[in-house]
Amino acid sequence: MTPSAHFMNKAFEQAAQALFLSSPNPRVGCVIVNDAGQIIGQGFTQQAGGPHAEIMALRDAAAKGNEVHGATAYVTLEPCSHHGRTGPCCDALVAAGIGKVVGALTDPNPQVAGRGFERLRAAGVEVEVGPGAAESRELNIGFFSRMIRGMPWVRMKAASSLDGVTALHNGKSQWITSPEARADGHAWRARACTILTGIGTVLEDNPRMNVREVETPRQPRVAVVDSRLDIPLGAHVLQAPSGCLIYTCSTDQFKIKQLQALGATVIHMPNAAGKVDLAAMLRDLAARGTNELHVEAGFKLNGSLIREGLVDEFLLYQAPKLLGTGAMGIANFGPLDDLNKGLALELHEVARVGPDLRIVARVEGRSAF
Repeated sequence: MTPSAHFMNKAFEQAAQALFLSSPNPRVGCVIVNDAGQIIGQGFTQQAGGPHAEIMALRDAAAKGNEVHGATAYVTLEPCSHHGRTGPCCDALVAAGIGKVVGALTDPNPQVAGRGFERLRAAGVEVEVGPGAAESRELNIGFFSRMIRGMPWVRMKAASSLDGVTALHNGKSQWITSPEARADGHAWRARACTILTGIGTVLEDNPRMNVREVETPRQPRVAVVDSRLDIPLGAHVLQAPSGCLIYTCSTDQFKIKQLQALGATVIHMPNAAGKVDLAAMLRDLAARGTNELHVEAGFKLNGSLIREGLVDEFLLYQAPKLLGTGAMGIANFGPLDDLNKGLALELHEVARVGPDLRIVARVEGRSAF
């Protein structure tokens, strides 16, 4: 492994610590290395409004009394060049006297998009781009999706038996998979910006849709598809710490005001058929800063999202058991008359979680943006 690849890997170790933290900003890590090949400062992007990875690394070096003048900064994404909640990181690196910046990838944010690298070069800083590009895009797949497509990365989670059963004919579904699988699922919730469910799930299970099985510094926002505003005022999702978004077709002002009084945001977003416009909802969620959307819904909403081509990735947990016919599946999708009309997927990852199987599968060609 080359020194450049080694130190970029160290920067990715830092970036991984921002997995549950930095939303809606990208997960970025930075390490600063002196001429002797020693890491003299490191850091990762903090919560929105907090310091970015480069600033944390510079602060770490200063706290340790390390001189960064002429050193090399390895960053997992292009240093920002615009004034947002924080100042431009490229300017901070220049002011600190950094001699070289190795960046994994150009930032897809139109406010940056190469300008950070340009300003570094204009200031006399040597710039190298490329090591770790695929890893950076993968770590920030939702951020890239939002910036390039104007849509969040939509990940649909489901737990089933090996024959695809998610609930028995009588509706019983707790618990098909193991405690290990449930904890793992909460880790995937924690990395999302927003968790989406449907009114059917809310009425049947009254879920909290929060992260409980793993430690997280930030709870995702919750969104509910509720065409008729049937949501009870005592629904647990209305107590979501990061807020609850309700997408509806209803114009019932009395119910809307009741929900708003509880802190919910009600968004009127009907389509021509009198249902919630799901594609418009995704664009709205992106505009509200959603990078990764984690879907935990019933087979009706799941089916609608699949039929409209709005799902990017499936997170499937399968228990080693068979639950037979007459039960409920993952999605109300089909029946199909032709095998070629099935939704083609690419296996991204297959792993064992406790006694269960975790499959991450992506819609064919969807990750190529």
